[in-house]
Amino acid sequence: MASNPISELTAEQYLALDRAAEFRSEFVHGQIFAMAGGTNAHALIQGNVFAELHVALRNTACRPFGSDSRLMVSDEAYVYPDVTVVCTKQQSTGPDKDLLIDPVAIFEVLSPSTEKYDRGVKSRLYRGIDSLRDYILVSQEEIYIERLTRTPNGVWTVRDYLGLAEELKIDSIGVSIPLRRIYDRVDIAPAMR
Repeated sequence: MASNPISELTAEQYLALDRAAEFRSEFVHGQIFAMAGGTNAHALIQGNVFAELHVALRNTACRPFGSDSRLMVSDEAYVYPDVTVVCTKQQSTGPDKDLLIDPVAIFEVLSPSTEKYDRGVKSRLYRGIDSLRDYILVSQEEIYIERLTRTPNGVWTVRDYLGLAEELKIDSIGVSIPLRRIYDRVDIAPAMR
C-alpha cells in the first residue's frame, strides 16, 4: 500500500535508499511513495492468496512472491505488489537479485487509502509490462474480485467475481482458487455490486 509522494529522486537514488531503509517505499517516475500500514483483513487476504498460489504452483516453473519483493516495472518504476507470480527462468535482476522481472500475474488487495492508486497509476504501469497477463484486484471491503486479463491480441478484458461460491480462474498460470479460500477467516460483507 502506498500513500502520497515524498520527493523526487533518480531511480538509482531510490534503489540505494530503499535497499537501506527500514520501511519500504515505491518509486514511480521520480516520485517516492511511502508504504502505508495495512489492516488485518488485508494481511489475511494477501496471505490466503499467497498460500493458495504457493501450493498450486509448487511443481511448475511459476513462483509466487509476497509484498516484500520489489518489482521492476521499468527503469523508472519500482513497486511492491501484494502478490506477484513470475514464470521465467530468470525471475530477478539487480546487484543482489532483489528486483523481480517479467511477472505473469499481479494481485493487489484494495484498501480505501490505496484503491485509487492501485486502479490508476499502478494499473497503467502494470498493463505496460509485456509479460503480464493478469492483474487481479481483491477488495477487502466486500467479497469482490476484479480480474483484468490481456487477450492474445493485446486487449484487456475485465471479469468480476462476486460470491464465495465462485472460483477465480487464472489461465495464464493454470490456477483456480475458490473465493471462499481467498476470504477464509476474513469478516467481510457480501458484494454490493
